[in-house]
Amino acid sequence: MADEQGGYFTAQQAREAGYSAQLQAYHAKGSHWQRVSAGIYRLRHYPVPPHPQYVELSLWSRNREGTPQAVIGYETALALHELSDLMPSRIHLIVPPGFRKPPPRGVVLHTGIVPPGDLEHASGFQLTAPLRTLVDLAGSDLSPEHLHRALHEALNRGVIRRSTLERRLSAEKLDQARRRLLVALEAI
Repeated sequence: MADEQGGYFTAQQAREAGYSAQLQAYHAKGSHWQRVSAGIYRLRHYPVPPHPQYVELSLWSRNREGTPQAVIGYETALALHELSDLMPSRIHLIVPPGFRKPPPRGVVLHTGIVPPGDLEHASGFQLTAPLRTLVDLAGSDLSPEHLHRALHEALNRGVIRRSTLERRLSAEKLDQARRRLLVALEAI
């Protein structure tokens, strides 16, 4: 389980794997586990994944059943997809309606539902697929220049296809986002 999450795991997952509270405390005090935050641990000698902060946030966002609720999105997903030179100062997460946890410092929460077809899986976390990322950003206050560059980069690298984007734009009622992406598409 920890292997699939970049060496990270929750106290709940440890309990489900047979580690009592006493055994968890023993491993956390010893040299086996590193306590990352309340209820989140990391195997101390496990290689650190490329983006440990996103794994931690995914685990932080788990509901009572242990299912991660947060999806990396917006400017943060754009940077992960390397579609822009934009360096977001905060981490952007998409959480479902009704999500009640206050965000950690430096995290922006956006409310929405991300269907499985709009998700990509990384080591220990999920992020929006490039097309969904561009659609979300088109509906945000991202500058037109950054949006145009990101769309141009995505099309040039073959990350998205023009026909797929056009189908998506014709199928959804995106209002402002649709208009901004159409303008960007026409400029390419």
